[in-house]
Amino acid sequence: MSEAVEHRQRRERELASLYATARALTALGDVDTVLSSIVRHAHELVGTDVTYLSVFDDPHSQLTLRAVEGSLSPEFRTAHVPGNTGVGGRVVESQSAFWVRNYLTDDTLMHDAGFDAVLRAEGIVALLGVPLRDGTRVFGILYAADRVERPFDIDEVALLSAFADHAAIALQNARLYEESTQALKDLQDAYATIERSAAVHEALTRVVLTGGGAREVAHLLVASLGGRVAIYDRDDHLLVTTDNVRGKADAPSDGLSDALSDSRRTGRCATVQDGDAAPLPQFHSLVAILAGDTYLGAVVLSHLHTPSAVEQRTLERASQILGLMTLKQNAVVEAEERVRGELLTEVITTVRPIPAELAARAASRHVQVEMFTALVVAEGVSRRSLDLTRRLHTFSAEWSGLAGEYFGVATMLIVTDDLDGAAAAIQRRLRATLHEPILVCATPITGLNESLTRPFTIASRCLKILRASGIDDRGTTSAHLGLYATLFDPARAEDLTTLLADNIGELIDYDTRRGTDLVGTLAAYFENSANLTKTSKALHVHMNTLIKRLDRVSAVIGEQWQQPDNALSLQVAVRLHSLTSVLGSSPAN
Repeated sequence: MSEAVEHRQRRERELASLYATARALTALGDVDTVLSSIVRHAHELVGTDVTYLSVFDDPHSQLTLRAVEGSLSPEFRTAHVPGNTGVGGRVVESQSAFWVRNYLTDDTLMHDAGFDAVLRAEGIVALLGVPLRDGTRVFGILYAADRVERPFDIDEVALLSAFADHAAIALQNARLYEESTQALKDLQDAYATIERSAAVHEALTRVVLTGGGAREVAHLLVASLGGRVAIYDRDDHLLVTTDNVRGKADAPSDGLSDALSDSRRTGRCATVQDGDAAPLPQFHSLVAILAGDTYLGAVVLSHLHTPSAVEQRTLERASQILGLMTLKQNAVVEAEERVRGELLTEVITTVRPIPAELAARAASRHVQVEMFTALVVAEGVSRRSLDLTRRLHTFSAEWSGLAGEYFGVATMLIVTDDLDGAAAAIQRRLRATLHEPILVCATPITGLNESLTRPFTIASRCLKILRASGIDDRGTTSAHLGLYATLFDPARAEDLTTLLADNIGELIDYDTRRGTDLVGTLAAYFENSANLTKTSKALHVHMNTLIKRLDRVSAVIGEQWQQPDNALSLQVAVRLHSLTSVLGSSPAN
């Protein structure tokens, strides 16, 4: 009777303990606290010397102790054991409980020398292990151990298994709780990032609406993303920088050409690492500023780390805003250029004195047309005249000038009392900003009762003469080309016609009738200092052929052409005639 009562009381204690552990699971408290409670209750009810719970760090790699009751040595509390050894290995293999009467003497088990030493120091002999399962996966083991050799009965196995099930639920709950907490944190972080990104985008839009510029965009990006920002125009000239951006960020074309090509192709952010930067490597993130296929510039963010996906999108958004701003500014500039170009055309084509209505329209743009003293034209090697015209616009006020495009030529009317100095200064300014050789020619404005078409013709023809002479980088005036005055001054067209007719008119007529090129032969002859060998090579003809051609020249214009006095005037005439083709007309004809 007493045994039945004792059995019933023990069962009541077991159920109460299991109920207590089940209730602890619903609290979602600290998982280690819950596991310690489970191990403590199991230790009290099963009644073994030591009770402990171990969990796999990685699937079946190593068991790590998480909670223990009854141990004496500190080494035992920090013990690790490979998952495929000992009782744990059998539990994982069978996915069920397993026990041994004497662990250290059982040769059927795979032993780990280090863990055996820990058990020996703790005095453990008999050992029971039951699995913690998640479906069909064993992810931990609950152990009960005694310091004497003995078997474990079925009730002990069942009770320990019940506690193991509770421990499995506790660990799964903790994992799910941690995952849900992390998911919530990730969601909150993502929402905060979206809010920050939206705030930056709103601020960027506000910059456009309030008439801000590239500088405001750059400082806004630094405030949002940190680092340093540099913004470049379509010619890769630095517009704005928030700091002294060194190294590969000096220009998109310097060290960032590959990134620039990628960004121009994709419209996305491209990042490169500058390992030479001191003291730490820097990352330069570049986005091309595009309008369709048109390249408008680039924005570069330099930082000590690579930008996140959201930061890259922010940089791309900034490039779009900069593109809109550039298009807006270009529209304003083009409208002003168009108005000034039309005004320039009227001023050039209008016969002096300037009508009051035209003078008033010019005055509304702070231009005093009656004061102009010179006309300047400019030409680059590869630049469009529009590019030169825009640069002339930027500093035309320094000469109280008016710039525009006239007949496809970058032209500016200026006020100066130093024509040579003005031509040289304008050429230097254009060359410095456009980074290529530039030709500039200035000519004075004379005559009170005529238009400015003659000064324009003189200046533009001087440019052609300079380029035909192999000169492509100079600032000069028409006065320095006085030798060619009959060629570039339309008022002296008759003088040129007379000079050519008197000296080589017969040769020109002969070439026209016979389809020969005696004038061209003479030009090569004079260019090679009358050296027959050099001349024949230049013309790619045999020496005998050249001599026959020169004999034909003598037959047409007389033997005296080779006399020093006659040769000089003939050489000038031949040179002027060759340049008439450069100017697109031949007054001699």
